Amino acid sequence: MLSALECILDKFERHGDKDAIVYKDTTYSYKELLISIEKASNFLDCRITDPSVVMLEANYSVDSIGMLFALLKRNCIVIPTIHNVPIKKDIIDIAQVQHIVTITDNNATYENCDKDALPSKLINELLCRKHAGIVLFTSGSTGAPKGVVHDAEFLLKKYFKQRHSKRTLAILLFDHIGGLDNLFYTLSNGGCLIICDPLTPQEACRLSEKYFVQVFPASPSFLNLLVLSEAYKSYDLSSVETMTYGAEMMPEYLLSKLRLLFPRANLLQKYGITEVGTLHSRSKSSDSLWVKIGGDGFKTRVVDGILQIKAESAMLGYLNAPSPFTDDGWFITGDEVEIDGDYYLIKGRRSEMINVGGQKVYPAEVENVILQMDGVLDAVITGEKNPILGKIVMAKVHLADKEETVKDFIRRMKIFCKDKLRPFQIPQKVTIEQKDFTNSRFKKIRNY
Repeated sequence: MLSALECILDKFERHGDKDAIVYKDTTYSYKELLISIEKASNFLDCRITDPSVVMLEANYSVDSIGMLFALLKRNCIVIPTIHNVPIKKDIIDIAQVQHIVTITDNNATYENCDKDALPSKLINELLCRKHAGIVLFTSGSTGAPKGVVHDAEFLLKKYFKQRHSKRTLAILLFDHIGGLDNLFYTLSNGGCLIICDPLTPQEACRLSEKYFVQVFPASPSFLNLLVLSEAYKSYDLSSVETMTYGAEMMPEYLLSKLRLLFPRANLLQKYGITEVGTLHSRSKSSDSLWVKIGGDGFKTRVVDGILQIKAESAMLGYLNAPSPFTDDGWFITGDEVEIDGDYYLIKGRRSEMINVGGQKVYPAEVENVILQMDGVLDAVITGEKNPILGKIVMAKVHLADKEETVKDFIRRMKIFCKDKLRPFQIPQKVTIEQKDFTNSRFKKIRNY
């Protein structure tokens, strides 16, 4: 029986001369992608002969995708990272990285890390199974990154089933579960992956027009930048059939705005988590944040208001943290949800919830209101310790008007929020910062 990876590579063979990847305005066929994989294999021949722990430091390109598949073919445990990742040393130490392969334009370099330590229990389990692995390091909005170990055989299995062939924009990054899902899903179905580089709203719109992008996946933070930039006004985006969003909470006002700006596109919430992969999802409607999630290989349940998932593609575990699974094998997501029949409304991580004198405040709900104010380019809501209430709500805002004072902003914020938020939800402390509140993955940062 063919492995999951062999089945995907067999699909590549059948797709032949179809467009596979667009990178820097050059189109590459599936035949050329296979050549890139073979080129990468030749590079590895005299350098990595046995299944090993390999950091792949690269941004999206034909060569980096080719190297990813070449390493997986050798049953390596691959850690995909972007260039200049700030936690590189931590990753090397935690994962006991043995080799580093770095891909730049038309160039591959190799470094031997000389790690002699015994591999972790999870890494050793993959080596014993003779299965390739993928290790992703979380960059959650709070807390230290954790090394998530996946058996590639189970992670890739869901791409067996043939689905729609679409031209998909690659905005989500190479080291992100959403980015990898777009890559594997698009290519296994004979679609075309259009790589967005640089990652700007202008470039995303230009590529969408030129290459007739059908699927536009992005985080809410990136879509907010798209709206603020008004880049969409300069391009024809009529080919876009679906805009998908995930990785963080979508503000209601932004969803409504996108619905008005792109009435022909289906707006679809995607639910995925590094530890279990991306689940099949279906929004109740394009203007609804209620979503049905699950599908083949996934089960969901809610315990004490928290979403739990049982999945065939679930990780083996963390390299540097205790197991988050229940005794009966369910992964505890930490996401608090409401239930309406088969649909969930995701409120946010319980760990991010702000307890104000016993009252629950979800940052996304407050951000949704603050972001509607004139002149607010971005906002992030956090909790600050308070001796009386436990915590108070704190807002950090990025304003278009650099001359506006904190005092003036607070005055108009209180007026604006009066009939939109309950008193305990209105920020009691505000700072003005002239910077973005998103990381390289266009995900809100809450741990300033």
